[in-house]
Amino acid sequence: MATPTLRAVRRHFGPSARIVGILRPQLAELLHGSDWLDAQLPFDPKSGKKEFGRLSLVGHMRRQRFDMALLLTNSLHTAAMAWLGGARQRVGYARDGRSLLLTNPVQAACDGRQFRPVPMVESYLALARAIGCQEESLQLELNVTAAERTQAERVWRDLGLRTDGRVVILNSSGAYGAAKLWPAEHCATLARLIVEQLNHDVLVLCGPDERDTACQIAAQAGSSRVFSLAAQNVSLGLTKGCLTRCRLMVSTDSGPRHIAAALGKPVVTLLGPTLPVWIENPSVRGPMLRAELDCLGCGKRICPLGHHRCMRELTPERVLREVAALVHTTTIVAAQEEMAWQR
Repeated sequence: MATPTLRAVRRHFGPSARIVGILRPQLAELLHGSDWLDAQLPFDPKSGKKEFGRLSLVGHMRRQRFDMALLLTNSLHTAAMAWLGGARQRVGYARDGRSLLLTNPVQAACDGRQFRPVPMVESYLALARAIGCQEESLQLELNVTAAERTQAERVWRDLGLRTDGRVVILNSSGAYGAAKLWPAEHCATLARLIVEQLNHDVLVLCGPDERDTACQIAAQAGSSRVFSLAAQNVSLGLTKGCLTRCRLMVSTDSGPRHIAAALGKPVVTLLGPTLPVWIENPSVRGPMLRAELDCLGCGKRICPLGHHRCMRELTPERVLREVAALVHTTTIVAAQEEMAWQR
């Protein structure tokens, strides 16, 4: 959701500026194929690796003598890293007790003393405008390299997936926490229904730590046309490549959902503890499904009430109806894309 801001910053400063992204090392592949960043600095203090830790990052920043640090995250420690790293200008939202560490604090939208929920894409772009960037489209954007397309083509061939566009990708996972996960039994039922009633293959997406769940979903579906990436060399690059070949995606509110939207793929979003306003974006084609509960939008990583109804009450049958509607409206477009792919 930060890609419109990256695009705005590059356009504003031009090709002669050196723009460096500080990000989690596992996200590096996400931006392959774009020219917004000249380099990346990996930062993940929880990894236990010194080269990804705070001292290493501060050292890199001091050696490179940055003119400006644009802080898209709101945490105190990111502002502290920018200050310790010697960035002459430090731009970010004035919240979480970090105003004194910023040279250019930006006031967040508020209703009285409460922060007002704002779509993340718009929140990031407001920071870009604070440093002089022009108005920029809210359109999410990612690029897929030739190597990533080749990876996906190999998976299609190895698994025996249909090459006529009749593939639905299913993503039930999410790194945020258990509260965002759709039950595995719901996923398996939906996968089977898609095969039986919509005559499409299903590919279950997974990350390195989600292989067991993906295998479980594929096995419980009880269909030879339901596949998973569990045995593949999974990566964000492979995810991007696979998404370019599918008709649409069913996903929880997690990273792959936004990747699909950035690649122009329709998405049926299964919304649990997240307030819809945070992830609203005109790039997303497809419905956001949610249960009508008083506790919706709690934002917790684990259901504080212990029932997880916000996800459990999103039934496979309800999701299937939305998938069927999207299949109907995208069939012609998807066929044209597949023909272009084969050429």
